[in-house]
Parts: sequence; C-alpha cells; structure tokens
Amino acid sequence: MPNSLSTDSAPDADTRHVTAALTRSSTGTEDLRELESGLDSLQSDSVRKARIDWSRVLLPVAAVVVLLIIWQLYVSLGFKRRDLVPGPLDVLGQFGILWGEGKLQEAVWTSLQRGLVGFLISVAIATPIGLLLAQVAPLRRAFGPLISGLQVLPSVAWVPAAIIWFGLTDATVYFVVFMGAIPSIINGLISGVDQIPPQYRRVGTVLGANRFQMALQIVLPAALPGYLSGLKQGWAFSWRSLMAAEIIAVGGTIGFGLGSMLNQGRDLADMTTVMSAILLILAVGIAIELLFFAPVEKRLLQRRGLLSGSTR
Repeated sequence: MPNSLSTDSAPDADTRHVTAALTRSSTGTEDLRELESGLDSLQSDSVRKARIDWSRVLLPVAAVVVLLIIWQLYVSLGFKRRDLVPGPLDVLGQFGILWGEGKLQEAVWTSLQRGLVGFLISVAIATPIGLLLAQVAPLRRAFGPLISGLQVLPSVAWVPAAIIWFGLTDATVYFVVFMGAIPSIINGLISGVDQIPPQYRRVGTVLGANRFQMALQIVLPAALPGYLSGLKQGWAFSWRSLMAAEIIAVGGTIGFGLGSMLNQGRDLADMTTVMSAILLILAVGIAIELLFFAPVEKRLLQRRGLLSGSTR
C-alpha cells in the first residue's frame, strides 16, 4: 500500500514541477513581450517628437494671411484714403524702396544691436541684485517696493531725464533700456526663488554649502522657470523702452533705428513708412520670442516634467 502511494505521488510531483516551469516560462515570455512593447512605444514617441509639427508653422502663417486679406479688403472698400490707410501692397512697395536705399537694413541692425546689448548688460546687472535681494531679507524689505515701483513706471518717462544727463548719444538709449529691463528681471528672479521648495536649501546646508555656493549652485538653478519668465518680460520691456527712446531722442550721434524710421514717417506724414516701421518692430519682437525664448522655455519645462511633449 505504501509503495502504491509513493508510486502515485511521483507523477503528481513531476506534474507540479512541469506546471511551475511552464508558468515561469509563460511569465517570462509575457515580461519579454511587455518589455518589447515598452521599447516600441518609447521608439515611437521619439519618432513622433523628431517629426516636425507643421501645424505650429502653418496655423500662424494662415492667421497672418487672413489678416492681410482682411486688411486689403478694408482698404479696397475705400473707407479711408489710401494715404491715411495704405494697403499691404503699398507697404510692401515701401519695403522695397527702403531696402534699396539701405535704410531698412540700417534701422533693423541698429535697433537689434542696441536691444541685444542693452538686454545682456541688464541681465548681468539684474541677476546678482536679484539673488542678493532674494537671499537677504532686510535688503528685500528695503528695496523690494522700489524695484516693483520702477517696474510699473513707464520707461518713456526716463527719456527726458536721460537726454539732459547724457545728451543725444547712445548712452541715453541704453540708460532707458536698462531702466526698462532691470526691474522686471529682478522681480522675475525673486519670484522664482520664492517658489523653491525649502528642502533644497536644507540639503545645501547639510552638504556644507556656503552662501555663495547656495546662491549659484542651488538657488539659481532651482529658480530657473521664474527667472526665465523675468527674462522674457525684461526683453519685452527693453524692446519697448528702446523704441520709445529712439522715437523721442532724435539727432546728435544717435544712429538711425526703427524708432527713428517711425518718427521720420510721422514727420513726413508717410503712412507707408510708419506701417513699415511698425511691422518691422513687431517682426523682430516675434522672431526673438520664437527663436530663443520659446525653445529654451520648452526645453527647461520638459526636463523638469512640467510640460508634456505635445503641449506646445
């Protein structure tokens, strides 16, 4: 009897071993299939990211075309005289004239050079001031309201004072640009620092970071999203300030920029020149946003998991 039981139990044990082995084999196969599907999805995601989303190009172009058509229809209906409201073709013809005279290239280059140089100097001045105010509470309480007030103050208000101080020179233009950009950059950096989780500072303290290392290696990298927003706003304010300075401060050793072209068109009552200058000012601002700030902001937010690949 015991022999028969032992004989019958042996196949059962073998069956259990075989079943377990098959289960492990099937489970391993399923794991491999899941791994392959995951790799395929990752590869497909990377391929989708590598593809150009033409809608981001075609939709803005289509919007511009629609606006041009509406503009041309309004002009064709004759509600205003053509010398007061020129059509797109009239402005395009003026573009050609200004290009042939070399004024268009000179105006764009002069204003763009001033804007970029003034903005970069503003960043170099505003960044350490912003870090200092963000790190030292008494200084922030003392100068924070003043910085916010300077940001609200229209930068065009500085033009008369700058002309008196510096005369009709490029220093006047740069001073107005500084006063327009620096407060925005400082406030953007302070706002970014305020959004840093307290754990970051504690980790830096535990690792033995001094105040300088804490500011440059922990605080500034963690505050980059807010800092970048301040930089974008600072560029917008510096570009507006530059145009205001170029329109008002004319003559002397100040070169011929887009604001000067706009003022010249106004003096001559030439609306085609005025519209040409306005469109160029708008185009330069949009180009800087699309070519620099938008890609940098998108990459930064994606690295921090704050923006999905298909959001923008």
